[in-house]
Amino acid sequence: MPHSASIRPVEFHNMNVGAVLVLLNRIDPAGLADEMHRMLGGRPDTFNHEPAILDFSAIDDVSKNIDWNGLLSLLRRYRLQPMGIRGLAIEAHLAGARRAGLATLDDVPMTTGKHHQAQATAISAASVEASAPAPVSGPTANTLYIDRFVRSGQQIYAQGSDLVLLAGISPGSEVIADGNIHCFGSLAGRALAGARGDANARIIATCFGPELVAVAGIYRTFERGVPESIAGRAVVVRMKSSAKNQSIVIEPLQIN
Repeated sequence: MPHSASIRPVEFHNMNVGAVLVLLNRIDPAGLADEMHRMLGGRPDTFNHEPAILDFSAIDDVSKNIDWNGLLSLLRRYRLQPMGIRGLAIEAHLAGARRAGLATLDDVPMTTGKHHQAQATAISAASVEASAPAPVSGPTANTLYIDRFVRSGQQIYAQGSDLVLLAGISPGSEVIADGNIHCFGSLAGRALAGARGDANARIIATCFGPELVAVAGIYRTFERGVPESIAGRAVVVRMKSSAKNQSIVIEPLQIN
């Protein structure tokens, strides 16, 4: 059937691409696997098939060969989908990346914003309290209220708003908000606030016991359990910034 004059056989549109920016401080798959297991508790469902961009700019010497198959298999084990690289200058490495199906994205901005092509959440392969691209702060509008218990395997995303959980979340569940997260029940799953880079976002919980928390892309995991000083207590989670890095701070919340 011939195409109508008003219908094009193919069209191209610019899109905002939400991606995890993987800041690599080493490239050997075996050593990296140990570090990621320590960071993320070995959970195969740490991510939810998000696209990933590999950043090699923090590595001083990348003269040796890169085991692309091993590296990509490791990331896919944690349900990341590698789509591109940045920070590599050696042509042999670039050729290997292209053979592995990865795009070169050095010219694509990594900060958030509607005029940028890539929106990145940073996770370092060497430290939970890792440095990341400068987050973008700004208020969010509206609030999403969830009055039911969020069960294992379920995910809630409050796009462009705060998230208020009136009944808590179970292990294996995930809640994400572009703004703040308020949990008035047990917080036992994964909670990620400031998903679009709001460094002023907070996670406020009345009964703290998560598997992972994050603010503006800076993560902290609890594979060894939540410290007794804050386990089961009311806390506030926020980001602390310094000249060199950002880290997660968890403080008891005075509610009396």
